[in-house]
Amino acid sequence: MTPLALALACGAVGLLATLVLAARCTPGAWWQRPNARALAVLVLGTGLIGGALWQWLAPPAPVPIAALAVVHTAHADIPRAGRSYVVADALNLRAERGVGARRMLVLPAGAQVRATGLHEGDWWQVSAEAGGQRVEGWASSLWLRRADERRP
Repeated sequence: MTPLALALACGAVGLLATLVLAARCTPGAWWQRPNARALAVLVLGTGLIGGALWQWLAPPAPVPIAALAVVHTAHADIPRAGRSYVVADALNLRAERGVGARRMLVLPAGAQVRATGLHEGDWWQVSAEAGGQRVEGWASSLWLRRADERRP
């Protein structure tokens, strides 16, 4: 069935369902002569029921090529094991993923970290040098910049 035929069918079923529901659920005096209230019930009922059917039955819309490019670009920012990053602002290095996790230490802006390659969403596992020791923890990637990235 073409999208236009499906839309017309959803509208027709919506109108029919609205008429049946209006006959059962509204006072009969409303329908003795044409008035704005009856018109509003028909228009709103048809639109809501037909629209709900359309949402349920319509084929999914094709994904625009531009959206695919954005998704592809997002995957390019996945942390690569061994790649260096610079901390953009004071960064909390945490024992686990999430803002509620225990903070192990705070790295100052400009500190360098190295990605381990593990990530979950915006949270990346990184290693950093702190007090002469190598520390591994989780950091929000929103605060990291590639070490080879040009700054304006």
